[in-house]
Amino acid sequence: MHSPKPEDVPAHIADVCRKLRAGGFEAWLVGGAVRDLLAEHRRAAQDFDVATSAQPAEVARVFGRKRTIPTGEKHGTVTVLVEDGAGEKDHVEVTTFRGEGAYSDGRRPDSVEFVRSLEEDLKRRDFTMNAIAYDPLDDRIADPFGGRDDLAARLIRAVGEPLDRFREDGLRAMRAVRFAAQLGFTVDAATEAAIPRALDVFRKVSAERVRDELVKILCSPRPSVGLELMRSTGLLGEVIPELLEGVGVTQNRFHAHDVWHHTLAAVDETVALSPMGPPWIVRLAALLHDVAKPRTAAPREDSPTEKTFYRHELVGAELSDAILRRLKLSTREREHVVNLVKNHMFWYAPEWSDGTVRRFISRVGAESLDDLFALREGDVRARGRGEEPSVEIGELKTRIAEQIAQAAALKVSDLAIGGADVMRLLGCRPGPIVGEVLRRLLERVLDDASLNTYERLEALVPELAREAGAPPGATR
Repeated sequence: MHSPKPEDVPAHIADVCRKLRAGGFEAWLVGGAVRDLLAEHRRAAQDFDVATSAQPAEVARVFGRKRTIPTGEKHGTVTVLVEDGAGEKDHVEVTTFRGEGAYSDGRRPDSVEFVRSLEEDLKRRDFTMNAIAYDPLDDRIADPFGGRDDLAARLIRAVGEPLDRFREDGLRAMRAVRFAAQLGFTVDAATEAAIPRALDVFRKVSAERVRDELVKILCSPRPSVGLELMRSTGLLGEVIPELLEGVGVTQNRFHAHDVWHHTLAAVDETVALSPMGPPWIVRLAALLHDVAKPRTAAPREDSPTEKTFYRHELVGAELSDAILRRLKLSTREREHVVNLVKNHMFWYAPEWSDGTVRRFISRVGAESLDDLFALREGDVRARGRGEEPSVEIGELKTRIAEQIAQAAALKVSDLAIGGADVMRLLGCRPGPIVGEVLRRLLERVLDDASLNTYERLEALVPELAREAGAPPGATR
């Protein structure tokens, strides 16, 4: 267990406390930054929040109206504008000691009462490790609920009665399992037992807030810790109930685990470094990649005790799309994850022609290949059979790189002919037939890259237009 030191606190943060003290008020650092300074494996403390006995109007008087923003004055929060050591602007949240009334919406208190006692303020917080305060001026710690002991024991424990804390803010249950995954901590037994009894309040939480906590779980060192806690406490049934169908569903000789435990292992094993987005995007795809296996399971004809899961990737893509719409992902993020789920079941063989390789690139999208391979590698490792993913996809990666280096046409926009050319050649206006002809041209070019010249494609347009069902007059 570490003890924070005044020099651990940025000078401009300490200065905020100093000015409040000079105005006759208490000033303490609170929240995650204090927890991180105390943790055994110190994390870089960020987002220092200040709790004070000064009320919002008094904070404004101390710092002046030009340097304060009443961001949450009703709830006691004022943002103070200061310069950090590098001369950059920093926004420091200063919140008045407060007590809170009931939480009828499961998110915010119906009423707030300003108090002058630090302990009264700390007892409204979620977990003991977040209910520790530090005074950087006098180098002292206030820890009325044993947060330091719980940090040392690597324990997440609610302040006071756990059910009361979870009923105040429905998201706190997700925060508990998220901290367990992020920090590698255990959730206190009484705290964990209260989560299922607070699911009615959790249901009031917006999809966006739940999604943000799920993202943090997926970004943690071992997401499986948080995901398994979500399952055992009932949270998963509220967020992605489709995943529960995989619990206990055995697979076949290629897998050591049931569908659920294979999924957990795949999420942990998937590591992505891609231009398409942050690593959690691919881990979300790993979480959903086998979501349809229970719905597509059937006995193997040659081994009835084993299962097959034909087309589970296609059914899974449809399920994933619905799940991600519920979670309010952006269109770009949703489409990318669905694309990964849809295409994760590829089987490369050295006999693939160059045209087959080009078709694979075109189907997946060159910009999505790195993420798809990251998902595939995590999926293979998670089978639990000690397989090395590079054996399966190493040669394919090499061949893909060769095709991309040759600047092969892989999408319609790579063709040597465009929509305006097709309309001129057919004497038609914009419409579906133009896109269909371009698609068919691409199919030909994927098979034979040498066709991608204007002259050769121009000669193919009338034929492909007739195949596509264009009116006779449109193929003159």
